[in-house]
Amino acid sequence: MIKKQKTINAFLRYNVVAIIATATDFSIFILLSNFTQIWYVTATFASAVCGGIVSFILNRNWAFMSKDGKLSNQALKYILIWNGSIVLNTAGLYLIVETSHIDEVIAKVLVAIVVGVGFNFLMYKYFIFK
Repeated sequence: MIKKQKTINAFLRYNVVAIIATATDFSIFILLSNFTQIWYVTATFASAVCGGIVSFILNRNWAFMSKDGKLSNQALKYILIWNGSIVLNTAGLYLIVETSHIDEVIAKVLVAIVVGVGFNFLMYKYFIFK
């Protein structure tokens, strides 16, 4: 029962961190794609990098409280998973926008939810910050 509660608490904290990191990601994406006219795929990559840095710091230190783990090992694992997440987010966004002509921001929200819950949380909890 205690382990289940810890997982629930970590999931709730992960979601708070995800909101903060996503707000960082989306703010930078909108700034780059709408105000500087950078191609939306390039803007997605750049904004994901910024959101990813915020995510690592907050997930390590608060969501999963994994400060005891070796920083370099966690960072290497995070970079591996983060790259997978960037590829999934970028490819998913491209596929949705190009095949359905949904607005980039709406498509980004849909893809971010699927990748965030279906890939990131599981990898963070059971691989990076275990």
